[in-house]
Amino acid sequence: MDSFKNKIVESISESIETKKRLLDECTPEILHIGSILGDSVNDGNKIMFCGNGGSAADCQHLAAELVVRLRPNVNRNALPGMALTVDPSVITAGGNDYGYDSIFERSVEAFGKDGDVLIGISTSGNSENVLRAMKKAKSKGVITVGLLGKDGGKIAPACDMKIIVPSDNTARIQESHIMIGHIWCEIIEECVFPELFE
Repeated sequence: MDSFKNKIVESISESIETKKRLLDECTPEILHIGSILGDSVNDGNKIMFCGNGGSAADCQHLAAELVVRLRPNVNRNALPGMALTVDPSVITAGGNDYGYDSIFERSVEAFGKDGDVLIGISTSGNSENVLRAMKKAKSKGVITVGLLGKDGGKIAPACDMKIIVPSDNTARIQESHIMIGHIWCEIIEECVFPELFE
């Protein structure tokens, strides 16, 4: 049992340390991106999300926070969030007909418009289907935001803006991604509905 206890202490301590580094190194960029997201939604645009595996789950989670609500005491209109990870027919058709690397690119081509935002989530920064979606987004005037980890990988240079979580541990990166996403949702709510926070 001591080995399990030590593992718990190690994991929680590492998570705290990662978030401290994030606070010290990334706070201005988190705020800047949050403001851009709020402005985009205020201008009538939508926020799209794409990613694989656990990052796909984060996409759905954050889109739901926008469409439904983040805070139970804040009653507001729905906000336009869209996870590109949730339609099995589109994903399997795209994978079958064009290859797995194209699954998100096709949805961005279908739904993205000038002024929208695409948030690509990748712990490694090297997900080819996210990278292709970012490139397609740029060609359509969609703002590209990366939620990345490690060294940012191939996706980092394709982003208009990015947060690279300062960690090489996938679990710690994912924990930070969802926290950053929640912060952005709070900022968006307060930008779009300032009267609810006076």
